[in-house]
Amino acid sequence: MVISVMNATMFNIVLPQMKEELGISVTQVSWVFSFYTLFYAVGVAIFGKLADKYSLKSLLTFGLAVLALGSLIGLSAQAFWMVIVGRILQAAGASIIPVMAMLIPIRYFPPENRGRALGISATGLALGNAVGPVVSALVVGAFHWRWLFAIPLLMVFMLPFYRKYLTDEQPKGGRVDWLGGSLLAASIASCVLAVTQSSWGLGAGSALLLVCFILRVRTAADPFIRLDLFRNKGYTLGLITAVIVMSIGFSLPYLTPQLLADVQQLSPAWIGFTMVPAALVTAILGKQGGKLADTRGNSFLFTAASLLLLLCFALLALFTGAPALLIACFLIFGTLGQAFMQIALSNSISGTLPRERAGVGMGLLSMINFLSGTVSTLVYSKVLDHGAGTAWNPFNSFTGTFVFSNIYLILFALYVVLLVIYRLYLKRHLIAPGQMKEGALSRF
Repeated sequence: MVISVMNATMFNIVLPQMKEELGISVTQVSWVFSFYTLFYAVGVAIFGKLADKYSLKSLLTFGLAVLALGSLIGLSAQAFWMVIVGRILQAAGASIIPVMAMLIPIRYFPPENRGRALGISATGLALGNAVGPVVSALVVGAFHWRWLFAIPLLMVFMLPFYRKYLTDEQPKGGRVDWLGGSLLAASIASCVLAVTQSSWGLGAGSALLLVCFILRVRTAADPFIRLDLFRNKGYTLGLITAVIVMSIGFSLPYLTPQLLADVQQLSPAWIGFTMVPAALVTAILGKQGGKLADTRGNSFLFTAASLLLLLCFALLALFTGAPALLIACFLIFGTLGQAFMQIALSNSISGTLPRERAGVGMGLLSMINFLSGTVSTLVYSKVLDHGAGTAWNPFNSFTGTFVFSNIYLILFALYVVLLVIYRLYLKRHLIAPGQMKEGALSRF
């Protein structure tokens, strides 16, 4: 998880250098990020479905082999097209990782210990987001940017351990609705491109393809995704909650570097180091969040995570222009809270799914999380470009930070509303795995 998340973000700080060296335009160099996000989102959805039919060990072997091929092509790249091909193959192969991180806790851990396993995955996510820019700055400072392609190869060295410890599951086999999968993939691809390119035409195309996908799954004998999955009220409400949580949570890894660069005037390397303490604390305490989910319940962990995030957003809204050291301290509450929130939601949503649909269900969750982050970062960037002439927070006295303070204040208010709705309504439907009766699964 750490290396996979790093691989998604560490190329961002070398895009200007890549543009100059390869003699390409700003639009072309943006494809390094856009194509990665595109194939990653599509791959998560497809691997999630395949994991319900084929051995996780075989899928992981295939995914890491594709990732290794992409890394080698990128490492030897002498032209821009080789960079793009390398990133596409990396994304396609690495998209097995979030599916694996969701399914291993579900398939290999009993419900009463599942939260701890999900806590370890959340820890990897937090560490990858924080150390990615730091590792990138160190590698580029000592070597050429092409060596960033070599870092994901470290995952290949872990493959023998996965092949040893993952059981030899008997693949269920059966036909795969590739037409339905292709329509879904095309809809996702169009959606990602519409967001990254700000194209209404691509957005309309994505909606049309989604309608075609729905028509396909309603008529296919064995559809790619069965629509009755969404009749499971707990699962559907969990997905909606995850969209809101991830959209808000992405503000921390996206807005914080902008704040530290624009207001605190830090260099990219120092920005990375400022975000490290939050990652380290989350790495240490992430597993404790999983234990809390197992012992006190997902509702308790959801509330605790919300309070941590509320504290973080309140402090950021009040002290947006504070020294970087204080910002680093505020981030500890937010990063830890977001990790706890992901554990609580993943644990709750997994408990609403029968085992035979865990792959596609959790794959859709990972895909939706990813798309939520893509859309929300575009919204944040548009707000930053627009700026703010006045401060909505009367207690913020830092001139030139109004737009950041206003965003954090809105996110604080949104989380207050979300927490109230959760306590009054949602928690009754997001049943903890330990409380899920076997009969309920069989009836579903």
